[in-house]
Amino acid sequence: MQEARITLIVVPRERYSYTQISLENIYQNTHIPFDLIYVDVNSPSNIRRYLEAQSQEKKFRLIRVNNFLSPNQCRNLALEFVKTEYVVFIDNDVLVKPGWLNALIQCADETGAWIVGPLCLEGDDFAKVHMAGGTYDFKQHGEQRWMIMRRPCFRTPLSKVRIEFKRQPTQAVEFHCVLVRMDCFKDIGLLDEQVMGMGQEDDLCLTVLQFGKPIYFEPAAVITYVPPQTLSWSELRFFYLRWSQAWCETSINRMREKWNLAENAPVVKSYRTFINVHSLLPEPRIQEGYSYINWIVKFKVKLLGRKVIMRLARKLINWQAKLGLINQ
Repeated sequence: MQEARITLIVVPRERYSYTQISLENIYQNTHIPFDLIYVDVNSPSNIRRYLEAQSQEKKFRLIRVNNFLSPNQCRNLALEFVKTEYVVFIDNDVLVKPGWLNALIQCADETGAWIVGPLCLEGDDFAKVHMAGGTYDFKQHGEQRWMIMRRPCFRTPLSKVRIEFKRQPTQAVEFHCVLVRMDCFKDIGLLDEQVMGMGQEDDLCLTVLQFGKPIYFEPAAVITYVPPQTLSWSELRFFYLRWSQAWCETSINRMREKWNLAENAPVVKSYRTFINVHSLLPEPRIQEGYSYINWIVKFKVKLLGRKVIMRLARKLINWQAKLGLINQ
């Protein structure tokens, strides 16, 4: 039997309800040997039981933690057990296309890249570009500097993209799915756990670029991130903690300190904007066959009550997060 050259580390991004769909998709569409480490962070009992059963059936390592951790804490926890040449960090709400893992490894082998990012789409229909490489632009402002991240074709429908994606050096990738050469961690150390909510991939990429090592974009590897449309009550606490202002501001302070970023740097503004926007889930659309009056009664009234409760929960969880960070 061929020995695995790569380990997949699956960590929770912001919810649990897509766990089964994502995991089964990975096994169905990955046709080369791989090791897998799954970090289960305080998931609800039904998800916990599912992962325990799957870890026994598929013989992967399951790390269960009964409290909430940031994504970089989860990744570092799993890195201790990696024995392969490469590692792929992948979130628990990602789908992959056949051949994705082969393409990432081939790119790393042929280019010597320390990091390889796939063509990352958005939505379960694989129809919209989310990440296709990117660049960092720096501008000096007094003693501090601005950092601007540019992402070509961001959220452009794939059918309307007018450029041909090709393998090429890049500066930016995202943690939805990324291959990293394990030698990287011997030089840069583990991932920075003070970068908790925003900027994790930026911090990793900037560190690797600082070491003068190559990062590549490989469009032959295709994956998609599936954003949540609704949340179950059992995953609400994790979602709001993950996107809390407390975690976000801790990350911003760390990124500003490490990379000498101005308070008004565009990337800092974008971190805060993302937190405010992403934590507000979209309203349900009018369903076919419903009148507007029925829609108001069925959805709008429920939605108003839900919004009030969720806003209170969001404030409470952010307050708890601040207390937790102060007491560390």
